[in-house]
Amino acid sequence: MSELLFLLMAGGVGPVLLAEALLARYEVLAYTAGWRAPTTELPAGMPYALGAAADRPPDAYLVYLDGIGKRRFRDSRDGGRLVKALIAGAPELRVLGQVLPYSPLADPLADRPVWAWLRRHVGLLLFLHNVMQIFVAADRRYRPLYNRAVGTQIATQLRLAGYRPGSGIPVVLLSYSGGAQVATGAVDELHAQLRSPLLLITLGGFHNGANDLTHALHLHLLTSANDRIERVGTWIFPQRWRLFRRSGWNRARRAGRVTVHRLDPATHVGPRSYISPEAQLPDGRSHLDRTADTVISLVRAGRSATAATEDEQHQGH
Repeated sequence: MSELLFLLMAGGVGPVLLAEALLARYEVLAYTAGWRAPTTELPAGMPYALGAAADRPPDAYLVYLDGIGKRRFRDSRDGGRLVKALIAGAPELRVLGQVLPYSPLADPLADRPVWAWLRRHVGLLLFLHNVMQIFVAADRRYRPLYNRAVGTQIATQLRLAGYRPGSGIPVVLLSYSGGAQVATGAVDELHAQLRSPLLLITLGGFHNGANDLTHALHLHLLTSANDRIERVGTWIFPQRWRLFRRSGWNRARRAGRVTVHRLDPATHVGPRSYISPEAQLPDGRSHLDRTADTVISLVRAGRSATAATEDEQHQGH
């Protein structure tokens, strides 16, 4: 049986992974070379942001960067339940859920003809594609290019949603799983383009720890003892090890800009995941309710801290 599995992996999955790796690299190189322009328009009828009305500035803009299940502008792994819960609990926020973390060209994977066919016949390939994009984003050869591409995609979507560079309104990057690699990588580009206060919140974040977080106000790490996938990221990426003191991650930790929040007993995926509406806590809330409540409280606390800093600066002048 084990030999059969090995042959299947070597003869089937191996070439697929190689093809996926080449395709993932092609997209970031196509962006860098200018062969293709990134997509900026959304499907008809889809707004650039939900939540707070566009006629006045919101308290903050929140960009949700989903995990590897993200395939098109509209979808997310939970059918949009987390975004809906955030909007319901914090109507003062403008929330963007359309960013495609695993496409430097902002090209929806599920809308490409060949991938639409593959989705019907070999759906696993869609996930493998996004998995390989995470590792391209983490690869030191491609990381600066990928960070610039997706950081620009986020900045563009924020502008289209009404964000004014230099306005001082906080931008929150809420990332799930592999979205954390993209969120940490986008920090420098967003700082350069928008000059905005940046708050990062990772949910089961899977990232390599190499990206510089100097321009982020703080990073809140939401995790659980039962989240094996998040834990794997701390093992396989040396920059996450305390031994590598000069990595972006460890510099941020030593500076006191990383705070860990436990969401036990949630799991990374499945019926007991962070965003499960069925799994119940002793206080009667679902895992989804607790996650949304935690994110909202962190965003509001960050907004208050930003406002206090701005008041001190005004008084100083």
